[in-house]
Amino acid sequence: MSVSIDYALASAAQTLRTAGIDQPQTDASLLLADLLRRDRAYLIAHADSELRAAEHEEFQSRVARRAAGEPLQYIMGRQQFFKPDFEVTPDVLIPRPETELIVEAALELADQRAINFADVGTGSGCIAISLLNELPNARAVAIDISASALQVARRNAERHHVLQRIRLVASDGFAAIDSNETFDLFVSNPPYVSDEEMKDLQREVRYEPTNALAGGRDGFAVIRRLLDDAPRFLPSSGHFIFEIGFGQGEAVKELIDPATWELIEIRNDLADIPRTVILRKQN
Repeated sequence: MSVSIDYALASAAQTLRTAGIDQPQTDASLLLADLLRRDRAYLIAHADSELRAAEHEEFQSRVARRAAGEPLQYIMGRQQFFKPDFEVTPDVLIPRPETELIVEAALELADQRAINFADVGTGSGCIAISLLNELPNARAVAIDISASALQVARRNAERHHVLQRIRLVASDGFAAIDSNETFDLFVSNPPYVSDEEMKDLQREVRYEPTNALAGGRDGFAVIRRLLDDAPRFLPSSGHFIFEIGFGQGEAVKELIDPATWELIEIRNDLADIPRTVILRKQN
């Protein structure tokens, strides 16, 4: 049985609405537009066009996955970040707009210099690759404990033509980094969700990799390690930029050793939530 685009969208929206999805019509149209490799304007202009049986079957499968709570980004396999699209899979965190603040802050500090930087917990590689796209003379080391995440990062680096300037390293923090290596800058979106918060994650977030979310009892287990270990690899006046979670702004200040780090700024996101910590290593 063939159905029109309009009918398929209406039926899908009803399924998603019943499942408690916040924006059922938007999600339905995004899923179908992505499947057809068209934009949403095409769906409106061709509302009476019929889907092929295989297209309708695949669309229904995607709608069922979304109704079960799977994020749109994993179903479509991509997410826009900073400027370009990045491949995303359940092996990596879905890039979020607030993380773009790390890229913006790093670009300000780099000021088009030929810097050598490391992205700790790179996931999809979105931070490192975005910086390399903007800094044609920079080089990066992308670190992640997950080999599967590094495979995604590699594909993204190839897609965005920066693979020659990025080194992908499987490592728990800095464990696999040579002790003689130095960097001008560290960037990181580390795990910072506390054990208590992990119990109450939104349905969609539960699809994301636990090791990229869980920050230990108070959410700062990984951040503490990075604050302790990063200075060994930074020269005087080198910088460290990292993301924190909701309500962690004041607490993170207590973790920063003023003998080691100068707190330059904790930058707020668009929701006016303290989000991005910018540190400079002391002399």
